[in-house]
Amino acid sequence: MQTPTDEQTHAIDAFRDGHHLVLQAGAGTGKTSTLGLLAASTGRHGRYLAFNKDIARDAAVRFPHSVLCKTAHATAYAALGHRYARRLNCPRQPAWRIGHALGISSPVRIGNHEIGPRTLSHAVLRTVTRFCQSADRDLTPHHVPSLRRIEGPDERSQLADEVMPFAQRAWADLQNPEQGVVRFEHDHYLKMWALTEPKIEADFLFLDEAQDTNPVLEQVFAAQRGHAQLVMVGDSAQAIYGWRGARDVMTGFDATHLTLTRSFRFGPLLAEEANRWLAFTDAPIRLTGTETIPTKVGLVACPDAVLCRTNIGAMTEVMRQLEAGRRVALTRGGQTLNALALAARDLKDGRHTSHPELVLFASWGELQEYAEYDPAGRDLQPFVELVDTHGPEAIIAAVDALTDEDDAEVTVSTAHKAKGREWPEVRIADDFPPPPDSDQLDDSGRPIPEPVSDTDARLAYVAVTRARRRLDLGGLAWIENQSAAVDAV
Repeated sequence: MQTPTDEQTHAIDAFRDGHHLVLQAGAGTGKTSTLGLLAASTGRHGRYLAFNKDIARDAAVRFPHSVLCKTAHATAYAALGHRYARRLNCPRQPAWRIGHALGISSPVRIGNHEIGPRTLSHAVLRTVTRFCQSADRDLTPHHVPSLRRIEGPDERSQLADEVMPFAQRAWADLQNPEQGVVRFEHDHYLKMWALTEPKIEADFLFLDEAQDTNPVLEQVFAAQRGHAQLVMVGDSAQAIYGWRGARDVMTGFDATHLTLTRSFRFGPLLAEEANRWLAFTDAPIRLTGTETIPTKVGLVACPDAVLCRTNIGAMTEVMRQLEAGRRVALTRGGQTLNALALAARDLKDGRHTSHPELVLFASWGELQEYAEYDPAGRDLQPFVELVDTHGPEAIIAAVDALTDEDDAEVTVSTAHKAKGREWPEVRIADDFPPPPDSDQLDDSGRPIPEPVSDTDARLAYVAVTRARRRLDLGGLAWIENQSAAVDAV
């Protein structure tokens, strides 16, 4: 990468000319290196907003000192969030307790349905979350989530009338930097910062992983257009975090749109595999591999990494690899999982736990309900499913047997957590199901599968492009027999 490619040179020239840019950078196409080239091509001062701390730390090493590299949350915390440090990382508690503290004490009737205090409390906190993820200045009925069986505009309006006063009360509670009844989250101070209409002092601004940007951050970024040159970079086909409010802001952004399509991570065979999945998305790029990299697609007996679709699949794979006698690492470690498993054991045995996040739960059943139905507990649901599937003792034993990645023979990860990573030899785990059969039959009378969904195609694209030398399709091998709806070239 000493000599820029034609695509990189084009990007450098457009950046020097002062254009706002959108860089669609496919897997392994030198996204960070390209941004480094842009930064090095000017003597101006810039800011780089990263998706997470690890990416920001890596960029800080690779970029010129004239570029300040931080996450969006770190930027917001330095400007405003530090005032709320006392309220961050408080113990979790069920939504109904927060709702009770906000004044929700009795059920309400909407049409033929009675909405209990727990459901109403959940809706209130989800309303605040949706507001914080949005670019809106005010909390309005638009942010009230839909509830099953609440149908029609009249019932929706009644629900909003019941939810909004408590949502307003919750948002007001969050404004107190010292104390309050609503659990304070990082997204709360990010939204508060965005509402101040901040000016980010920089001559140019890089936004990385732009395909996974929340509207609230998109708004802050776009508002800098008047005084800073804006550069969005990412891969629309890797937009896999829509379930948590993120959306691809690249496609419609008013800027010069350029592409990086030559992957320096793998060779032509794997590029063809990636393009097969890209064909099921509306991604604007197709990849070419580097001819001098002999990446193969085939069976891998001892992979460097096994990539799973779910957390349950990852823990199952960890146990399988441990039984095979291999030294196993789990992406992002297992200490957090071990502490939660110990807490789960206490709760299942009828004891209270001292775990700071679970200390307010009285029983395992209460935590199960919180994880399944409470919007604030969704991140705990995979863990609860793990415990219910394997039991806390098996999880504790597996975590105790884990090894650091530097010493491991194999790393197990979900595809989501593998985003941005790469390994020499990768196997795809077995928990990637094929599309269900449709009600149509082929000429032989066999059911024709439904098309691959956009969501599944994006996750598969992320998974298969983590390999450098060899890829074992494993649980995605069914694609070999899947007739693509569009040309994969």
